[in-house]
Formats: sequence, structure tokens, C-alpha cells
Amino acid sequence: MQQFFSSLSRPSVWALTLVILLIACLSGCEKDDICVDGDTPLLIINFYNSEDPSAAKNVTRLRVIGLGNGDAVGTFSDRSNLDSIGLPLRSDQPSTGFVMIRNSQDDSEGIETGNRDTLYFDYALSDAFISRACGFVTNYVELQARLQADASPWIDSVRVVTSSVQSIQTTHVAIYH
Repeated sequence: MQQFFSSLSRPSVWALTLVILLIACLSGCEKDDICVDGDTPLLIINFYNSEDPSAAKNVTRLRVIGLGNGDAVGTFSDRSNLDSIGLPLRSDQPSTGFVMIRNSQDDSEGIETGNRDTLYFDYALSDAFISRACGFVTNYVELQARLQADASPWIDSVRVVTSSVQSIQTTHVAIYH
């Protein structure tokens, strides 16, 4: 081996060294990780008929506004007729509030009308490591729901079905109206 290196000219040694270093650097690279399962789950709410609790029931022209946000939630079509929705919970606070408006529309002066009910969701935060690519996601445990009473509620009752929000594959809250 020593005879091989001694037969090389100085520029050839530098070129050979550079090639060896380049191969060593490139072989140390890893494939890029792609995050597939890295989203913090939404709170899944299903709406049911209060007179027949086993029957799903659409809420007409539903709009949901996050308290402290002022904008309609963007996880579903605004003012649509739905029997289930997904809502984002705050990952920086142990509580999130929403104004849920049935029959939402704007009057001739641009003022929103409809029947408003306010719901609060309380929970404990639990961070879970998914992978290097995804990092951490927030899960919500010990979920509780509170309906703020008003003069003309459209929501009859709220029931927590699953107290742990870790997946969007299951219903977490049932609302009867």
C-alpha cells in the first residue's frame, strides 16, 4: 500500500483524499423523515336528536366561533348543515371556549343573527413524542364540557363520550338538541 501512495503525484494524493472525504460525508447522510401522523387531534363532536338520542341530527347553518379569536373556526364549512364537526382545542391553555350559533346569518345591516350557545371544554394537556420528523403533539386528557346557560338555549345537553382526545377516529363529545 505504501508503494501505491509513493507512486502517486502530490495532486493525485489530494484528489484521492478529497474523493474519500466526499464519499465518507455522503454516506453519513440519512433519508429525510416525513411526518405523517404529527397533527394534534381535533375535538370530534357529534350532534344528536334530544328526543331520540340514538339518531344523528344536523344543526342548520352552524357557525362556531372560538372565544378570544372572533373568527369562525376553519375546520369545517361555515354555516353548513352538519351532524358532526372537529374543533381545535388550545394547546397553551387548559380550557377552550366556543360560541356555537345555530341558524347563523347576517341581517340587512350585516349583524349576525341566530341562536347562540357557549360551550367550554376543560382538560389537562399531555405532550406525546411522535417521531424526529413530527416532534411532539398535544393530546388532551380528563376532558370535561360545560354549557353556559342562557335565556333560549338550542343545546339541550352535552355529554363527554371519550375523555381523552388523542385521535380524530372517535367521537369525544355528544351534543343533544
